[in-house]
Amino acid sequence: MPYYIYITASQRNGTLYTGVTNNLARRIHEHREKVATSFTARYGVSQLVYYEEFERIGDAIAREKKLKRWRRAWKLKLIETLNPAWRDLYQDLA
Repeated sequence: MPYYIYITASQRNGTLYTGVTNNLARRIHEHREKVATSFTARYGVSQLVYYEEFERIGDAIAREKKLKRWRRAWKLKLIETLNPAWRDLYQDLA
C-alpha cells in the first residue's frame, strides 16, 4: 500500500497545508468537500499542488515532519520546481 505526503494550496502563493495519507484521492476529496472543520476548510486550502509517494508509512511521516519545518520559501520553490503553473493535480488522480 503506498503512502503519500502532499501539499495543498488555497491559490498560487496562497495558504499552504502539508499532510500525509494512505489514500491521496480520498483525502484531497475530503479537503475539497470540507468534510471536517479544520484549517483547510477554514482557509479554502483544497488545490493539490504537490505530492510524493512512499512505500513505508514511517518514511512518509518523516518527510511530512521535515517539510513542516521548512521555510515557506523552500516549500514554494519545491512546488514550482515540479508544478510551475500551480496546476491542481487532483484531476490527475482519477
